[in-house]
Amino acid sequence: MPQVNDVAPLFELNNTNKEVVSLSDHIGKPIVLAFFPGAYTGVCDTEMCSFRDNMDSFNNLNATVFGISVDSPWANGAFSKEYSLNFELLSDYNRDVIKQYDVTFEGLGGLEGYESSNRAVIIIDSEGVIKYKWVAENPGIEPNYDEVINTIKNL
Repeated sequence: MPQVNDVAPLFELNNTNKEVVSLSDHIGKPIVLAFFPGAYTGVCDTEMCSFRDNMDSFNNLNATVFGISVDSPWANGAFSKEYSLNFELLSDYNRDVIKQYDVTFEGLGGLEGYESSNRAVIIIDSEGVIKYKWVAENPGIEPNYDEVINTIKNL
């Protein structure tokens, strides 16, 4: 269960084109991991669109943003296209990364036994160290976007 000031666990996940994206390839600049429960689930739509709308701030800070869910690359691709998302969505369909980062949520939407990601934001600095970790009390809560941006500014 990685915490603030721990080295971020490395991973490889597929993007919406089924290409492998390796976290290690992005170490060297700030990285935002925005875990979300699932495409087309109301609050997730709002959250991902909020990250989209704040991408100028992230780009100005030379930060990479990844949205991560347990959805398939195809579902993430349709979701990204529909909302014109301007950052990559990664598919943790095996649920390995949500377990590595301890952000698993069970029973989303009342589906007993269904494991998804909880809503969470992890910020990794240019050295690969976790500098911010926010995990929602429940998936209906959005992160504080200003706090996320300000954390990156202060790295």
